Amino acid sequence: MKVFILSILVTFNATNSITPTYGSNSKEAEEAFVSLNQYTLALFNEINEPHLSLEVFELAIKGYSELSLKNKLKNKKFLTIVDMSLSANTERMFIIDMEKRILVERKLVAHGIKTGNEFASNFSNEQSSHKSCLGFFITGELYNGRHDLSMKLDGQEYSNDNARSRGVVVHSADYVSCEYIESNGRLGRSFGCPAIAKEGYQETVNRLQGGSCYFIYYPSRSYLSRSRIANSRKEFVLNQSGNVSFIE
Repeated sequence: MKVFILSILVTFNATNSITPTYGSNSKEAEEAFVSLNQYTLALFNEINEPHLSLEVFELAIKGYSELSLKNKLKNKKFLTIVDMSLSANTERMFIIDMEKRILVERKLVAHGIKTGNEFASNFSNEQSSHKSCLGFFITGELYNGRHDLSMKLDGQEYSNDNARSRGVVVHSADYVSCEYIESNGRLGRSFGCPAIAKEGYQETVNRLQGGSCYFIYYPSRSYLSRSRIANSRKEFVLNQSGNVSFIE
């Protein structure tokens, strides 16, 4: 049995809820199991965002933990969830501060022009598809390009590993606004990028750049059945020192 230490510290309060804070790893100690559902539900209840689904949140936390475990996240402070099962006319991008355990931003976000109209339904990882792609990404560097300041995305799954070569990035756009929705009946669409509003844009990408977890979700049967992250069976372990670990 292998035990992997993940750098999230956990303590129990008087009501036995789970309160993680970040810190250094400690040595393996006497172990007690804490299920993913318990961990997620405690954090979900503390964030208390009614527009965010528990099912989506649980999957996002699983992916965040997997990527952390593999030391792929240089920026562990933020977790971004884009729920494309929601209307494009709603704020369906959620940015969570994992240290403070709060939702720091909820934003409008566009999907690809061939992914759908108000509601997304078709996704692709193919070049020139003009469709959004699903799964877990790691945010990359900021650069100035076609859409001015933009943020690279590196896909971590079969469903999005062409993101960088396709030019799927986070950028700002005039067509992502309440005014555009009022004039056109729905949010504008991109060529596959998760475009967001210009207002507050620089602050957002400055937060997320450089190795944070970015998750685009849709209840696609194909994605949910094939994603290694979604189907991971790693178990949380809470040891005596308060470290969350995985047993594999």
